Amino acid sequence: MEKFVAEVLPDNRRMIDTFKDAGYRVAGGFQDGVMVLEFPINPTETAIGIMENREHRAESASIARFFTAKSIAVVGASRRQDTIGQALVRHLVTGGFTGVVYAVNPQAEPVSGLPAYKSVVDIPGEVDVAVVAVPATAVQDVVLDCAAKGVKGLVVISSGFAETGDEGRRRQRRLVGLARSYGLRLIGPNCLGVINTDPAFSLNASLSPLMPPRGRAGFFCQSGALGSAILEKVYNRGLGLSTFVSAGNRADVSGNDLLQYWEEDDSTEVVLLYLESIGNPRKFSRIARRVSRHKPIVAVRSGRTTQGVPMGHTVRSISAPQTAVDSMFRQAGVVQVDTLDEMFDVAQLLAHQPLPRGRRVAVVGNSDALGLLATDAAAAVGLVVNNSVALGANATAEDFEDALDRAIDDPEVDSVIAVYFPPLNVTGEEVANVLAAVGEQSDKPLVSTFLGAEGVPELLRVPDVAGATAGRGSVPSYPAVEAAVRALAHVVEYAVWLRTPPDDERPDEAAPVPLEAKRLVNGVLMETPKGRSLTQAEVRQLLACYDIDLWQAFRVEDVESAVKVGDRLGWNVVLKATADHLRHRPDLAHVQRGIENEEDMRWGWASLSALISEPERARFVVQKVAAPGVPVAITAVEDRLFGPVISFGTAGPLTELLGDKAYRVPPLSLHEARAMTREIKSSPLLFGYRGSEVVDVDRVESLILAVSQIKNDFPQLRSLDLSLVLAGGESCTVLTADARVEPVDDLRSDWFVRRLNQQAEDTIPG
Repeated sequence: MEKFVAEVLPDNRRMIDTFKDAGYRVAGGFQDGVMVLEFPINPTETAIGIMENREHRAESASIARFFTAKSIAVVGASRRQDTIGQALVRHLVTGGFTGVVYAVNPQAEPVSGLPAYKSVVDIPGEVDVAVVAVPATAVQDVVLDCAAKGVKGLVVISSGFAETGDEGRRRQRRLVGLARSYGLRLIGPNCLGVINTDPAFSLNASLSPLMPPRGRAGFFCQSGALGSAILEKVYNRGLGLSTFVSAGNRADVSGNDLLQYWEEDDSTEVVLLYLESIGNPRKFSRIARRVSRHKPIVAVRSGRTTQGVPMGHTVRSISAPQTAVDSMFRQAGVVQVDTLDEMFDVAQLLAHQPLPRGRRVAVVGNSDALGLLATDAAAAVGLVVNNSVALGANATAEDFEDALDRAIDDPEVDSVIAVYFPPLNVTGEEVANVLAAVGEQSDKPLVSTFLGAEGVPELLRVPDVAGATAGRGSVPSYPAVEAAVRALAHVVEYAVWLRTPPDDERPDEAAPVPLEAKRLVNGVLMETPKGRSLTQAEVRQLLACYDIDLWQAFRVEDVESAVKVGDRLGWNVVLKATADHLRHRPDLAHVQRGIENEEDMRWGWASLSALISEPERARFVVQKVAAPGVPVAITAVEDRLFGPVISFGTAGPLTELLGDKAYRVPPLSLHEARAMTREIKSSPLLFGYRGSEVVDVDRVESLILAVSQIKNDFPQLRSLDLSLVLAGGESCTVLTADARVEPVDDLRSDWFVRRLNQQAEDTIPG
């Protein structure tokens, strides 16, 4: 179905406006006294925008209910010390929660002086959120109880779900299905809880006894055990958080939901994510691209080497290489770091200092050795030291102030690194006052290695009228200059990403798919339901629908047929073996070029047949000679987790061996295609390396965009491999291409639908 037809009475304006408001281009007329409306079912760009906004508002509002709760029921609250239920009540009360706390237990015994009830339904007042700490087998009954009461959200601390094995996964699936059937959002199970440091709520509905100080960062993590360690690090550094969520098995509420909320939350300026798995990467990429334009996202992703996920996190397997996942993060503007310490290093800089305008830095310090370390570290991460001031060990606060002022006023400097280690019996308080004053007034970022301290030391803090522990302009300190430089480099890369063109130049996702290509792909699947590799004629037909010309290669079985093909092509041809075991073999010369006549062909056939064992399996082809150029390859695959992934690199075995490829997730913008041709290590080959001809890179980038569009249009296209493209000074010739079509079990589900993964018997959160 491609078109919707409706008959509407002319005076039914509300229905007509409904179609228009949904973003469809409506065309219709009068027929037999009624208005006939027709519009394409394929969503338009306006319709996609409307759906995206509706999704954003709904998910943001559903998460806000947890943080702005005015009444909380602790189900499983206990009078016994050292129990989870008792700890939850204690942390809510001692944390200063401004709302009402209700204790729920079967005996209705008061807890910590609070009245208790046998069930949530028995509570006389309204209940916004229920925090559940009962055995896993009893959680479903609690869901029914909460649904009857009209509770809006559940925080399930209880363990015993997907992290325990098959039975736990089935129990978790039933839990989520039940919660969704009643419209309840669910954080967990097996989670640490949620925190909101806003004094208007002071909500600590978690197992952590530490209430982090008020700050500008929102933090999402998945592991409950790691969540406690994270909160301790935050507290010790004095970083401060606006809100915190530990999602546990993230059976329902996920990092994508929190991103939707933090995008609108005025008290959150930096988003921190500790990710152990990603259930819906395409949706994450789409949301993160938008959020990163306004608020930086800093992420640590565990399992980057092994690509493993913890028990309880049921996600689709991933076949894309690690570099493809990293590229997706970079493409979305996410600042990806390797460790939690590095995350906090970057976060404190983003939270308290302005963004740099470029890569140029100045180093001001009273230690020549540390200044040199800073300079070396800066060069290693792509920063340029334009000014280095060594003040000497006896430098005074006035010396520091003068040097810092000159560095900040220097138009050739974008950031300043201050290094201060005091001589004996000196506190450094005067220098600290200078750093704090300069940091507060500067429009350029200032980072420091001050007394080897970590975080934002009390001496370097600027008071914040909003109540955060370290205000805007506070100067972050790092225990080593290398850590300061690495944090600054990450922030510089984010600032550079912000200056790249936004997604407006991305191709229209609602653009119609070429009808001939659609018929070809669907026809193959109707003929072969399990899918198959396309013939060369079919590959050529598919590529032609997107204005890609695949040069024809003629299969030949013997030398006589090779001579006939060469004669028909007017000679100047190549003879090459295309069997899988021979392609890209540097040890075998399986191509004869420059064949101009029958004699050349017979000699070339004999030479290759003598060189190749079992020449009858070589699959020889004859093809016209293309203009010389740099061999490159463009590949598109459909990953079960990520959907479409595009790669680009020079062609040949060395590229495969060294992994020298650039990856992106379609659809691509022109800027992203340009980045792909420049970020591979072998890119100098395209730009006149050692006097060679400069390649027409614009044509290469146009080809990357075309392949990206094909892959974006067809999830059924399991792979499309342009394994040999000759990129020359005035040409870009596609010589070899293969494709395979297979049915897709689950179309890319990043658009607006939250689904249960039947195959995995667990949830794939949105």
